[in-house]
Amino acid sequence: MKSSITPEQITEWFTLGSQFTNIRITDEVKEKPETTSPVRDCPSQLGSPSKDPPDGGLRGPTTELLGSGVPRLASYEYPRLPITKNRQELVSLVENNSVVIIRGATGSGKTTQLPQFILDHYSEKNAPCNIVVTQPRKIGATSIARWVATERRCTLGSLVGYQVGLEKMATEHTRLIYVTTGVLLQKLVAAKTLNEFSHIFVDEVHERTDEMDFLLLVIRKLLHSNSRYVKVVLMSATINCREFAEYFGSPVRGQMNPAYVFEVDGAPYVIEQSYLDDLRARCPGRVVPMSSHEPNISQEMYNIAISLIQSFDEMETKDQCKKTEQDVSLKLPERGSVLVFLPGLKEIGNMQEGLATLVRRRLQVYPLHSTVTMEEQNGVFLVPVPGYRKIILSTNIAESSVTVPDVKYVIDFCLARHLVCDNETNYQSLRLTWASKTNCNQRKGRAGRVSKGYCYRMITKDFWENDIPEYMVPEMLVAPLTSIMLKVKLLDMGNPRVLLSTALSPPNLQDIVRTVLQLKEMGALSAKNDRQNHNDDGELTFLGRVLAHLPVDLRLGKVIALGHVFGCLQESLIIVACLSLKSFFAMPYNQTMAVFRTKLGFANGVPSDAIAFLNAFKAWHTAKKTGQLRHPKDELDWGKENFIQIRRIREVTELYEDLRKRVAHFNMIVPESPPPTDYTSTNRQNFIIQMVIAGAYYPHYFVQGEMDEAMAAKDLCGHDPRTTVVVRNLPPYCFLYYKQLQSLFRQCGQVKAIFFDSSRAYVEFTQTAGATGVLTEVTLALLLANQKQLLDLFTYPDDEVQACSAGRAISHMKYTRVHVDFQNNTLRPVGLLSSTVELEKLPPTQKFAISITEVLEVGRFWGYRADEASKQKQESLTRDINGRPLQPVAVSPHPNLLCLAPFVERSGSQYHRANVRNALGTTVEVFFVDFGNTASVPCSSLRELPPDLASQPFQAHEFYVVGMRPSAQSLILGDQWSQRARDRYIKLTRGHEALVELYSTQQGVLHVELFITAKGQEALNVARIMVEEGHALPALEGYNSQQNHEQVMSMYKDMADKTYVPNSAGGSWQERLKEQTDLISDLLARFKDNKSYLKTKVRVNGPNSPHRVSFHSFSHSTYYKSVSIQKCSLNSGVVNEMPQYKHQRMLVAGSVAVSAESAHILLRDTTLMPDIPGLPALITMLFTPVMELRTNAERTRYTGALCGLGWNSNTLAPVLPERDMELAFDCFCDVEDITETNALRDSINRLLSEGSRGVMHMGQDHIGRLQEDCRDRLVRLCARTPAREEAPPHYYERLGQWNQVDPALKMAIVQPESGEVKSVPFLLHPVILLDT
Repeated sequence: MKSSITPEQITEWFTLGSQFTNIRITDEVKEKPETTSPVRDCPSQLGSPSKDPPDGGLRGPTTELLGSGVPRLASYEYPRLPITKNRQELVSLVENNSVVIIRGATGSGKTTQLPQFILDHYSEKNAPCNIVVTQPRKIGATSIARWVATERRCTLGSLVGYQVGLEKMATEHTRLIYVTTGVLLQKLVAAKTLNEFSHIFVDEVHERTDEMDFLLLVIRKLLHSNSRYVKVVLMSATINCREFAEYFGSPVRGQMNPAYVFEVDGAPYVIEQSYLDDLRARCPGRVVPMSSHEPNISQEMYNIAISLIQSFDEMETKDQCKKTEQDVSLKLPERGSVLVFLPGLKEIGNMQEGLATLVRRRLQVYPLHSTVTMEEQNGVFLVPVPGYRKIILSTNIAESSVTVPDVKYVIDFCLARHLVCDNETNYQSLRLTWASKTNCNQRKGRAGRVSKGYCYRMITKDFWENDIPEYMVPEMLVAPLTSIMLKVKLLDMGNPRVLLSTALSPPNLQDIVRTVLQLKEMGALSAKNDRQNHNDDGELTFLGRVLAHLPVDLRLGKVIALGHVFGCLQESLIIVACLSLKSFFAMPYNQTMAVFRTKLGFANGVPSDAIAFLNAFKAWHTAKKTGQLRHPKDELDWGKENFIQIRRIREVTELYEDLRKRVAHFNMIVPESPPPTDYTSTNRQNFIIQMVIAGAYYPHYFVQGEMDEAMAAKDLCGHDPRTTVVVRNLPPYCFLYYKQLQSLFRQCGQVKAIFFDSSRAYVEFTQTAGATGVLTEVTLALLLANQKQLLDLFTYPDDEVQACSAGRAISHMKYTRVHVDFQNNTLRPVGLLSSTVELEKLPPTQKFAISITEVLEVGRFWGYRADEASKQKQESLTRDINGRPLQPVAVSPHPNLLCLAPFVERSGSQYHRANVRNALGTTVEVFFVDFGNTASVPCSSLRELPPDLASQPFQAHEFYVVGMRPSAQSLILGDQWSQRARDRYIKLTRGHEALVELYSTQQGVLHVELFITAKGQEALNVARIMVEEGHALPALEGYNSQQNHEQVMSMYKDMADKTYVPNSAGGSWQERLKEQTDLISDLLARFKDNKSYLKTKVRVNGPNSPHRVSFHSFSHSTYYKSVSIQKCSLNSGVVNEMPQYKHQRMLVAGSVAVSAESAHILLRDTTLMPDIPGLPALITMLFTPVMELRTNAERTRYTGALCGLGWNSNTLAPVLPERDMELAFDCFCDVEDITETNALRDSINRLLSEGSRGVMHMGQDHIGRLQEDCRDRLVRLCARTPAREEAPPHYYERLGQWNQVDPALKMAIVQPESGEVKSVPFLLHPVILLDT
């Protein structure tokens, strides 16, 4: 039978986790070779991929076996591998020993052949067996299972199957199953016995992950208790046999007899290894001395590695003469492929840049790490273009999970990055370390699969022998133990400290205590223990039981649990599924801005990475459900358009379904009816989801740092921080390069104007009508700086600029102030003394009547003056326009085109001055510049605007109402403003005469107090009404507005007193500005068509914003550490647009890591909470395990609280001081707030409890009522009416000290636990009595 292999099939196999080798991609149909290549213990050929579902989804069981049962031994020929000759001996050893340890070189056949030996042995005896083989990674388990099924000539999922996480391909007939370590561990912990299997093979045991070590502990414990007849085989190419043999020893006549060890001799091909000492002749270069304590890769080492790759051409040319044909089924590429092991993305990037300089070497370079797209991963396995050499730059993912068959050379820098737990902060830290010899030998084994291989270690032989550790440090000694500890509690085999002391490498007591305390902090173990002050154990709560059964990070599991409590379980499951897997957002090279813009669009104004994932998933699911993505091509096109990898988002669906089924066992059911999608319900739901995230991520809380508002305003030169970024270090005569600067920011958005001032440029982006808050373009520009994309300007030499000035003095213009307006296509110099207040643009009086024509948002509208003089001016202008013969526009309509457009009124249609906003086919949307309203009109109706009419000032103004900002209620129920607030504001302003009092002018917008008048009534202040009705809070104006207000008031006062004096230097200064304008125009004209002068490249700094927010931690141990946010996070460039408010705003992070030096904190998966005064304190008090209130000296009010795990009643020392958080309230908080917080905690407990009245015994209707009660209480707590008054923070003198309250002042609180309700996560807070 003939078959051919295509790249599409390889794509499918890789997605399913296949490893393969000896495959040639060809258009020809080749005969399948008769014999199997004796190459490796992983697949070297694959069966027909067409048997597998193409979508990579969950697979149904396959019950059909080819033939009857296990194929007879006579019908099956074992491949020629080193292990085959020891078949009988190995079977005898396994059957006659409880535990056998097998060490064999990579490719010897131990993983694929030994389980088959046992399978056939039992087939010969006609006896049943059930064999499980573990692999550390999914890709290994699935690909090996495929290969073994191919060897057995059976359908995958019948006799041979696999299970990796949520994906299972096995039936009740399966006798040999390959699983990941975690899957087997979960099975054993649940069953508390090994007897489901007859044989357990644990492969790659040298990988000392905490999961692996705990699996070995469980196997050993159960072998000695209730599973004595199960056979266990441990396998690895690089194992410390003595250590494992002694660990699995068995008592014989009073002495421990170590487990049997068997060595498999032989390897497929020789691998020649070399060190730096051997490379000096081939790769000249200075070798930097290496430090065992400070591992790194110097530039010299990169250069040596690149030189080594260059030398392979010469070496292969010499070897070609001596080469003899080798017996392989795959014709090797002309030039052998190179696999380079690097510790991380940064180093891969550095190496990639170095290789890019070898433009004539014909190299195909592929990065391989956990975040590359599927398409990029697939390229690793393709045969390179003839004449090209394939270079793979990989992290340790290629150490044992991915095998590339044509690798001839391995270059190993002998480095790795490992997650360790920082002792000071208890956060994880990704540290650069020297890899162990076992890991390096595994890497060496990646070469020599189909021919002789070469391994080059980028260290000296002396350093290898004396400084590189023999074995990797077991994760159980350095990594967090939270997941393992929960499994220990589920096993219920006694005290965790005692059980873990029997591990192969027992963790120290301090780490166990810290883990128990972390689980208490999380609510997985009860913070209240009958054995007080024993911190090495705790009672498992219902929440802890749920978390232990979920295959996700514990904090993400808590998101699911709290999502159930607050009625957003479906959204929580989607978020957790998205964050548990690799991001489905693709990150194509050089398209970072486009990807980020897409993510911002999906976030829909909510600054949360989790909600961006949620909305992206919902958009994909809705499009599929409505039939928009019926065809695969439509789905792929949708994915490309939105930068979403379809295969990965399908994986999210699978994990979502798996999680949904798991939590259903705890009576957490996703409701069938979809939630309401109206404006109010959607925003309320988004707020609740944010609160769920905040509760689950406790105590990963951070607050924005204080900002000097005056300094920031001056640094931004009075520009609006919502629309403007600043660029520094510009060259002399920088105005000549405005087009280059504009093009640099084109990927961020449309630039409206650039203001040059000295060596700085202020880049202002176009603000669309109705836009509020910080522009997306500003966020993207700040991301540009985060990504460290270099901004270079090509400049003219100063002498060339001076030579083009035609003898005119020009040195004074090196750093002159110039304003470039792209909308109006103007470029003009700006005087140093130019005032921000222009008299001719001010209304003649501070108070004046207006007519409101278009409401943009609450507090923002367009209108025009409605006094008699203005009305007459409007009427005169209208008569003038409509009394002239009008000509159609001479150009195609485009945005910002000034023209005349018709407006239909009761009296008929008349033309008015208008500005084109959008061209929509045969119609355009126009804005009437004298009235402030918009309309859609046919393109054919537009008329040319006469020049004399274009020069007259526009009559319409944009207004902003001062004195109010959204209340907590408005922020929770709306996007800034709730629907009720919008309706009320429109009702107040529509149909009433309006009066305004000018406060200031900002960027052309009039900031005013707005009054409405009705017949027979006094004028009413609109802002005051909105505040009194709870829609708004009193607001302060910003620094720029206050400064402008003083100038406006001074100007009106001088005009009233008739003492106002215009700028006396006006005439001469205007002449000078005209000369500068002419000179600039001449220079631009001279350089316009001559690019030959652009010889020098200058790198500018930025973009940046002085309003950019910095964050610091709430926790004591990390308060002074610098904090940065992951570059791909939506919150990596947060701007504080209103620094006049000093209350705290909270950021929560899904994961927190510290730098190797413990001086820097990196946040991932962040959510910026709504800007509600007092919200950070409310969130912390709601979700903290223990709280102690602080009061002022007079005990008349609460001033703050200490939150954490409390104190030890014997020593009076804090239980977990590094996680304690000292709050200083910036709003008044009273007994009612504490009582409401306790009531909500009690409501949460009801939905996360065991017992006869626990959640497991509730009906869905009852659960629904409790969920709605939790939602209502949460909104009432955060949106209290009347609003909490802001208060200056009062910092407690004895920071971080517990037990500071007289017990007599504590109000007695009845804790919620009883016989009917138990194992609750939250205790109620004691209330301190105030002296009222």
